[in-house]
Amino acid sequence: MMNNGFERLCSGIEGVDSLIEGGFPYPSVILVAGPAGTGKTTFTQQFLFEGAENDEVGLYITTLSEPPKWVMHYMSNFKHLNKEHIGKKVLFRDIGNLVRNATAEELLDYIDEEVAGTMAQRVVIDPITVAKVFLGEAYRPFLFDLVNRLKNWRAVSILTGEVSVTETYPSEVAYAVDGVILLTYQEADGSRRKYIEVLKMRGTDHRTGKLSFAITKNNGIVVLSGNF
Repeated sequence: MMNNGFERLCSGIEGVDSLIEGGFPYPSVILVAGPAGTGKTTFTQQFLFEGAENDEVGLYITTLSEPPKWVMHYMSNFKHLNKEHIGKKVLFRDIGNLVRNATAEELLDYIDEEVAGTMAQRVVIDPITVAKVFLGEAYRPFLFDLVNRLKNWRAVSILTGEVSVTETYPSEVAYAVDGVILLTYQEADGSRRKYIEVLKMRGTDHRTGKLSFAITKNNGIVVLSGNF
């Protein structure tokens, strides 16, 4: 879909596309950041399975979080995720051992080869921030090179970033990418309410401010109307 001079890819998440002029700029690299439990993996799975419904290939690369079989075990509770796409249009790769032992260049080459070999139009690396522990000073140049390589392919790529409750977003990643989406939660009246906020989206007149969202088994993440 063309909008505002950019080809765009729909997010697959109810309420998100209306915040960003119809979808993610294509190609682009987007950071989805937030503390544990805010819905980052759910966000990425909806994104990938939306593409599968449109006959697009999605590539999910997990680093040091959960092995793919456990991710899908829990995600299978969501009724809108079509299991027939797994291994066909939605492909999974576990690079935990590689992240622990490879150099930055070896890691970049592996991701490059996987994107090239699958011809994925949608790519997820979940989470990217754990690489900082193992790459040390090479982490920031690695991020810059990774973003450039991903944009050379015709794809929208989502990098997830884990942060503590006192952090807003991982600054090293946010600096390099084209868009930043925050998922947060706040406690009020004895319960936690989840919020989504678009901080940055290049080439897009995006909506600003926090919006409440819910996660349901039937629809996954759904952005609710109104600012909070």
